[in-house]
Amino acid sequence: MSSDREPAFAVWLTGLPASGKSTVARALAAEMAGRGIRAAVLESDVVRGEIAPNAGYGEAERDAFYATLAYLARMLVLHGVPVIVDATANRRTYRDRARAGIPRFLEVHVRCPLAVCQARDPKGIYRRGAEGTARNVPGVSAPYEPPLLPEVAVDGERDDPAVAAGRIVSALEKKGFLPRGPGDATESG
Repeated sequence: MSSDREPAFAVWLTGLPASGKSTVARALAAEMAGRGIRAAVLESDVVRGEIAPNAGYGEAERDAFYATLAYLARMLVLHGVPVIVDATANRRTYRDRARAGIPRFLEVHVRCPLAVCQARDPKGIYRRGAEGTARNVPGVSAPYEPPLLPEVAVDGERDDPAVAAGRIVSALEKKGFLPRGPGDATESG
């Protein structure tokens, strides 16, 4: 499959629920837009609501959902659309499958202490987990397997999202996925 666009890539932001993934994804999309790059943002909650609104959060359902999310990201990349995936993907196998299927892939771990995520809890996930109305909450009643070797690690508690986005863009440039920005290129002659 080919495209007349520049080769695209996928950035997968992973971390516990409420770690700051969505905030970093928005900052990254804005940073890229400032460079004239329009990236598609696949936020897992939005995608889930559209393609599998009645799916649960058991292992089999999560496996199927993350396989679908990785497929969507892969198709966009193959058609020349850069993609930012904002998804917990609590098992390494979900993210590894995406990496295997997307040739230009960058994994970002948004680290944040569980206690901070629980205090933030914008969607009430942790509260519902404590009440027993939500099962399989990553980091609490379901495992969260952090990446072993992410290309970028972000501190979701302390890092400024715009600065984190800049570090991600630098990593994309270093891998050759993005051209170096103004002032970053070194020319001789």
